[in-house]
Amino acid sequence: MIKVVVVDDSAFMRKALAAMLDKDPEIEVVATARDGEEGLEMIRRHQPDVVTMDIEMPRMDGLTALRHVMMEMPRPVLMVSSLTTEGAEATLKAMELGAVDFIPKQLSKVSLDIVKIEDELRAKVKTIARRRMSHLLARASLAGRVRPAAPARDGAAAASAQPTAERPARARPSSAQCRDLVAIGVSTGGPPAVQKMLSVLPADFPAGILIAQHMPAAFTGPFAKRLDGVCRIAVKEAEDGERLQHGVAYVAPGGRHLRIDQKVSRIDVRVVDEPREALYKPSATVLFDAVAAGVGRRALGVVLTGMGSDGLEGMRALKAKGGRALAQSDSTCVVYGMPKAIVDAGLADEIVDIDEMGEAILQNLYK
Repeated sequence: MIKVVVVDDSAFMRKALAAMLDKDPEIEVVATARDGEEGLEMIRRHQPDVVTMDIEMPRMDGLTALRHVMMEMPRPVLMVSSLTTEGAEATLKAMELGAVDFIPKQLSKVSLDIVKIEDELRAKVKTIARRRMSHLLARASLAGRVRPAAPARDGAAAASAQPTAERPARARPSSAQCRDLVAIGVSTGGPPAVQKMLSVLPADFPAGILIAQHMPAAFTGPFAKRLDGVCRIAVKEAEDGERLQHGVAYVAPGGRHLRIDQKVSRIDVRVVDEPREALYKPSATVLFDAVAAGVGRRALGVVLTGMGSDGLEGMRALKAKGGRALAQSDSTCVVYGMPKAIVDAGLADEIVDIDEMGEAILQNLYK
């Protein structure tokens, strides 16, 4: 049995989340709590496998409680977040502090449409409970201790900036560049992984980057803004029709797909609704397919942590056109689903720890 503690200041939410989880015979909600203080007490008493944590609560809020959990008794925590800009910013902060992932809740003036997250909630609880958590706990123990250096994007400041606190990236090979577009597919556990990867890249990164991160529409703008504040490259939410530029990462808006339009002398970014029936929006497979058709061997595909197999068929198309593929390693994924699909299909040219992914991207532009 997977033991869960539910922490939320709303009696309705506590009851709804517990009822949805208890429907699964493999999950048992062992306790609920009304605020962070009571939540910490229940966690100490019951030692659950997974915790769901609301963010805004009286006495002790979810971020403060999360810090205590990660310092005193580290374990997987799923944040339950409202679909607002404020909720997105707080949730992204929670993931920096060590939360594994989040579940969005639908808020309206007349009702709480929480039932829509039922299947996703149970799937995430079961998946993260079964994962080896040692790498996540190590990350959580360091969360908040080191603030990222201010980004340097031009002149001498960019030249002298170090991509990580540990060591600089290797110098790029002198041979002619052969890849100028990086396409990234990522899902569960993605925000910290994407931040770690992009923060290594230099301001003069010689390729454009497209990112399909499974995330609600209200979250992708704040996510891009947060990355832009800590990375040397520029990061923005993609806009339909804009010209792809080197040294810029474009995050797909939640609920829409990223494609490209290859012109004679430039590449335009396209933000589209089709295919509407896609299981994930944005979809990594839609992105990889478009990149394969548009630039072929000039592209590098990267698959990071995530549930399911989104990106598999698109990566197959990209590889057939001569593109290269990197997959995040099992030991550093929150969920080894999307990368595993690529690896098992024999499509990955390299399997890379997330700490080394930024450097691997730099090196693979020239392979």
